[in-house]
Amino acid sequence: MKGPLFYSKILLFGEYGIIKDSKGLSIPYNFFKGALKRDKNPSEEAIKSNKNLKKFTHYLETIDKEVVLFDLEKIKQDIAAGMYFDSSIPQGYGVGSSGAIVAAFYDKYAQNKITVLENLTREKLLKLKAIFSEMESFFHGKSSGLDPLNSYLSIPILINSKDNIEATGIPSQQSKGKGAVFLLDSGIIGETAPMVGIFMENMKQEGFRKMLKDQFIKHTDACVDDFLKGDIKSLFSNTKQLSKVVLNHFKPMIPKQFHELWKKGIETNDYYLKLCGSGGGGYILGFTEDFNKAQKSLSGYKLEVVYNF
Repeated sequence: MKGPLFYSKILLFGEYGIIKDSKGLSIPYNFFKGALKRDKNPSEEAIKSNKNLKKFTHYLETIDKEVVLFDLEKIKQDIAAGMYFDSSIPQGYGVGSSGAIVAAFYDKYAQNKITVLENLTREKLLKLKAIFSEMESFFHGKSSGLDPLNSYLSIPILINSKDNIEATGIPSQQSKGKGAVFLLDSGIIGETAPMVGIFMENMKQEGFRKMLKDQFIKHTDACVDDFLKGDIKSLFSNTKQLSKVVLNHFKPMIPKQFHELWKKGIETNDYYLKLCGSGGGGYILGFTEDFNKAQKSLSGYKLEVVYNF
């Protein structure tokens, strides 16, 4: 048994902001993927994954049947027979490892499911997002449902606000372009829940809320618009501002050893860094107008290109 593949995702813009209604742009990232599988001789990893899926199944039983109905008997049979999630998606890296599990489970076991082939109206997208939000809360405590939505549909998703999301097209990549969006591997596993906790605590302060609205969300929204329009000059100017705001106001989400590197990018304009997911470790997202320059500047770090300008 081997289920269909579900891919990782990258939230290019909108981390933290989308909790407070900023725009966001999420794209599938096919470099990492996962699928539900069964093996005759399971590895240690497979046995561990099988145990986690068992816990996840107990949680699925508690979800309101009005929200989503699963063939729970079938899930239990498959898990008893050793089903696990075989994945190359790194956990705690901000690229949607739990989102892919949620998408795979919904695809295989949900009854009356909304399929990828339907005309995906805004209502259907919001319904899927609500279902996925419930399902993914098992992993993070509170989830927007966007990661699984991206993984399930495998298309870029534009978030205009909490209740307004749409499938979108992004400008096609310039394979010979010098500019790039890249991932920088921090080498540290990040945990989502504590980072979101820090953010929620900060939200109690009026100054932080004002900064979020006047600076963070303003630049995030502008970056999304610039990216979709293909206005590269404006995109880099706004990404630089966003990188500054994150360094000044989201320090706990940036691993300490990357504070100087972050600052160096802003000062030299060789690259600009931003959070990928909730931060605290995992990948850091980078934007550069000249990838060769960024590589030199960041020599000694592992970089993966995600998109070429």
